[in-house]
Amino acid sequence: MRVTTLLKPHLEQPVASTADLVAYLATGGRPQGNWGIGPEIEKLVVDAETGEAASFARIEALLTELEAAGGWQGEREDGRLIALRGAASSITLEPGGQLELSGELCADIHCCQGDLARHLRDIVARGAERGLCFLGLGVQPFTPLERIDWLPKARYAVMGPYMARTGDMGQRMMKQTAGLQVNLDFADEADAVDKLRLAMAMSPLLYALFANSPLLEGKPSGFLSTRGEIWSRTDPDRCGLIPALFREGAGLETYADYALDVPMYFIVRGGAFRDLTRERFTFRRFLAEGHAGERATLADWALHLSTLSPETRLRPHLEIRTPDSLPPALILSVSALLKGIFYDAAARAELWALFAGQSDAERDTLYRQSWRLGLGTPHGRRTLRETALDAIVLARDGLRRQGRRDSRGLDESVYLDGVEEIVESGVTLAERLLARWRGSRKEKVAILRDHCGFAR
Repeated sequence: MRVTTLLKPHLEQPVASTADLVAYLATGGRPQGNWGIGPEIEKLVVDAETGEAASFARIEALLTELEAAGGWQGEREDGRLIALRGAASSITLEPGGQLELSGELCADIHCCQGDLARHLRDIVARGAERGLCFLGLGVQPFTPLERIDWLPKARYAVMGPYMARTGDMGQRMMKQTAGLQVNLDFADEADAVDKLRLAMAMSPLLYALFANSPLLEGKPSGFLSTRGEIWSRTDPDRCGLIPALFREGAGLETYADYALDVPMYFIVRGGAFRDLTRERFTFRRFLAEGHAGERATLADWALHLSTLSPETRLRPHLEIRTPDSLPPALILSVSALLKGIFYDAAARAELWALFAGQSDAERDTLYRQSWRLGLGTPHGRRTLRETALDAIVLARDGLRRQGRRDSRGLDESVYLDGVEEIVESGVTLAERLLARWRGSRKEKVAILRDHCGFAR
C-alpha cells in the first residue's frame, strides 16, 4: 500500500550522529512572544440511535461531503478518504474511526474557540443528517473491539499486529479510546525539560481532573478513566512516564536517549512503509547499522518520534496527551489550565513545588491510582482534589497576567469555569455518568448524548 508522506524535504539528510537527533529536538524552541497553543480534539463517532461505533464507510461518506463543500483537501490511501487538510487545521481519523480536529496553532484560546466552533458547525449538522452522533467520551461505550472497523491506513496495518504482542490492551487503545492533546511551545533546552518534567509529574492530576471514561462495552469498568488503564497496558516501551527526565542534569539528550531505545515500527521509502516490527529494532541500532541498505535520516527520526506515546512527548514541540475526550463545554478547559500554568513562570514554579521530591515509586503509585480514584487519589497528605484547587487558582492567575482578551474584554480564565465547578464539587464527569447509568439501551444512549454529546 502506498502512502502520502507529509515529511519535509530538508529532513531527508542522513543523520551523522546522535548530536543531530538532539539538535532536531532543539529546533522546536521559539521566543516567548511567538508561543502558541494547539489543541487536538478526538471525538467518538457513533450511531445516533444505538450508540454503537459507526462504520468506516459512514465516516468516509461524511468526510466526502465535507470535502465537496469546499475548504478542505482530501487525503487518500488506495482510493479511500482518510483525512482532510485545511489552510490551518486538519480533520484526521484514528484507527477505530475516532474523528480528530487538529486545530490551528493559535496565540490564545479565544482563537482556538473560533476554530473549534467552525469545525463543529461543519460536522455536527452533517453528521446528524447521516444518523451519526459525536461523543466527547474517553472510551467507546458499547461496541466490542472486534466489531469496530480498522481505518484502512498503511501504518495501522503495521501497528495493529504489533500492539497485539506488546500488551493486552494495545488494540483497545487504538480502536476504542479518544483523548485530548494540547501542543505547547518552549524557549530553549532548559525550558523544554522543565515543561516535560512538570507535564509528566502532573499527569495523575490531569487523569483525575478530566476522568471521563468509566464504561467498557456497556458496563462500568471499575475505573474512572478506563482510557488511562488501557494506555498503561498498551506498550511499556513507548507509553507512560519517563523516569530519566526527573534526574538531575536531564536535558534534550535524555529524551533522545529514551527515544533511541524504543523499538521502531517502520520507515518510509518510495512512498511505502517498511515494517521493522519483526525484530526488536531500535533507532539506536538503525543509526549504527542501517537496515537493508538504508541509512537513518532526520525524516526517519521525525516519524519515529511521532510513534512514541509517553504522557507528554517532544516532536519537536511539546504534546501533552493525558486527558480523556470531554464534552464540548469543557474541551478548552484543558488548554486553559495548561496555558495558564506552562506559559507563566511563577505559576509553573508553584505547581512544580507540589510534585517535586517524589520518588519514582511514589510518582508511579500516584499515576496508577489516579485513573481509578480520580480526585480522591491521595497525594502526600492531601488529595488530588486539593492539588487541583491550587492548580485552578494558579492557572487563573497565569492567564490573567498573560492578558489575552476577546472582543468582550474577557481574558482566557473564563475557559476554566466549568472545570472549576468539577473540582469544587469533587465529583468527576465519570462519577456523574455512573450515577445516571441505568435503564434500556435507548435510555443509556440518551444519557450519553446529554452527558457528552455534540448537539446542533
